[in-house]
Amino acid sequence: MGSPSRRCEERKLQVSLEARVERMEQFQKEKEELDKGCRECKRKLAECQKKMKELEVADQESGKGELERLQAEAQQLKNEEKSWENKLEELRKKEKNMPWNVDTLSKDGFSKSVFNVKPEEKEETEEQKEKKHKTFVERNEKQIKHFGMLRRWDDSQKYLSDNPHLVCEETANYLVIWCIDLEVEEKHALMEQVAHQTIVMQFILELAKSLKVDPRACFRQFFTKIKTADQQYMEGFNDELEAFKERVRGRAKVRIEKAMKEYEEEERQKRLGPGGLDPVEVYESLPPELQKCFDVKDVQMLQDTISKMDPTEAKYHMQRCIDSGLWVPNAKTAEGAEKGGDGAEAVYEEIKKESGDEEKGNP
Repeated sequence: MGSPSRRCEERKLQVSLEARVERMEQFQKEKEELDKGCRECKRKLAECQKKMKELEVADQESGKGELERLQAEAQQLKNEEKSWENKLEELRKKEKNMPWNVDTLSKDGFSKSVFNVKPEEKEETEEQKEKKHKTFVERNEKQIKHFGMLRRWDDSQKYLSDNPHLVCEETANYLVIWCIDLEVEEKHALMEQVAHQTIVMQFILELAKSLKVDPRACFRQFFTKIKTADQQYMEGFNDELEAFKERVRGRAKVRIEKAMKEYEEEERQKRLGPGGLDPVEVYESLPPELQKCFDVKDVQMLQDTISKMDPTEAKYHMQRCIDSGLWVPNAKTAEGAEKGGDGAEAVYEEIKKESGDEEKGNP
């Protein structure tokens, strides 16, 4: 058939399986750390050997003790270097032998000759992938969610047999996003259930990629292998599942933190005073004696406190209080401030005047 759906189904399977990619990134990170440690050890060994040569050339009796110390240090560094190299080799073997690795998946005893090998096709653009995913989800969201809720191997296999169009990358991607949404909503048990089905789909897609066949042609083989309780394969599946759930929790935490920051920023913007300052931030920057005035909401105490402060410091804090809305000058003072252009100066002079009148006994 030449229909769009048929052409869509026959496109080359992409390698955007999040669980496998992130798992490989973890191996890469560990490998980089081991590489770094090994390089640092080699650097120290080279410096140690250089110092040894310098002492040997000098051939001084006084440097004999130092030479012996360097020789012992060099031997220790050589042992450490060997240890780093052994760890690197073990990591390479572990990565190669993991059940989700393409090389090991292809050794499951299934003959490639029974499948039609898919031809190589031009890679899709990100825009094409996004459009394809959106269209697929609009048509199949209910069915994808039903698959995500299944628990038994037999039920999953039968449902995919009845709905083979679900065996694709779009389903896996939708399940990944759904898992993160569920964790954000604190539906932890449901997230773990959907996570299990996500890894089922991703293992099927990886198997198809290793065999270079359409994933609909090999999903039954996956269930056969997983239901025979192949220990290595089951361990690989469970390890990948646990790692995936941890990544989901991490992604959900980041999303929640981002949402909280956005909410706090929105609230902060709402609080901003006429001068664009946050009253909470301004209050926290005030001297304790001024904070107390605002705590008890005593205007007279505030006026008395300001009049006793250094004029420059008092005007600085008053201007910030005005700009944040913590202090609202009376109408007369505010009008004078607008004409004079210095709110803090006008308010300060007004407070000084009022304080002076009170000391003289004037009303």
